Amino acid sequence: MEKVLYVVEVPSPPNPTGGDQVRSRLLDDLGPGLLGTGAVRALSFAVHDTDAAAAPSPAPSADGVLVPLAVVSAWVDNYQRRESLDEAVASFGLASSAYLVAESLVEDYGTTPHGERRDWPDGERSPGVLTVAALNRPAGMDEATWLHNWHEIQSPRSLELQPRCRYVRNRVVQRLSPGATDVDGIVEEAWASPAVVADPMQFFLTGGDPDRLGPMVTEMLTNVEGALDLARLRSTTMSEYLLRTL
Repeated sequence: MEKVLYVVEVPSPPNPTGGDQVRSRLLDDLGPGLLGTGAVRALSFAVHDTDAAAAPSPAPSADGVLVPLAVVSAWVDNYQRRESLDEAVASFGLASSAYLVAESLVEDYGTTPHGERRDWPDGERSPGVLTVAALNRPAGMDEATWLHNWHEIQSPRSLELQPRCRYVRNRVVQRLSPGATDVDGIVEEAWASPAVVADPMQFFLTGGDPDRLGPMVTEMLTNVEGALDLARLRSTTMSEYLLRTL
């Protein structure tokens, strides 16, 4: 199987009301329709709606920059047979980019001390909030160094510095849609509540000690700069819906 990921994009700042409309269509119409075709083995989406808007993005983009409003993830037998998916996403009438990605489920619900194992049914909103980031390899960095910095340094160390409930790492293998935004990776991180994202003392594992925050932020920024181009980072807070899981 292969994972196809669609990023629906709007100018920053994203309007959560528009996200509410996308969410309703995916839940009530497009999601069930896609699953009913049998062409999609698993389907999930995340969207910046009014529920997610309670948490500000930890890395907001400048006004007018295209940022993710929603991400639709589909597992299919063959990425070349995705016509129904393309049509469903295009029906939103918004800019979107399609990618073939290699997914790494670095941590899942219940595998860290910061969130319970999943016990909610398919189609129900996941608790807490996601941060979804579209990232690019730093200019001039070779692929081997980039992957080492991202997978071997930034990913494991950030799990020690921050209270994530789930961490999905998508490496872009191929841009599938004409004019797709130039992106090398898309990361989905789940947090227990909007308050965790909004409060730096909770966003890092400070244990309530303000003296620990500065060194943690400094280390995180150093590791992040080795794994992505900060100037091109685009991040949005989202609600997650797992419609069918493998």
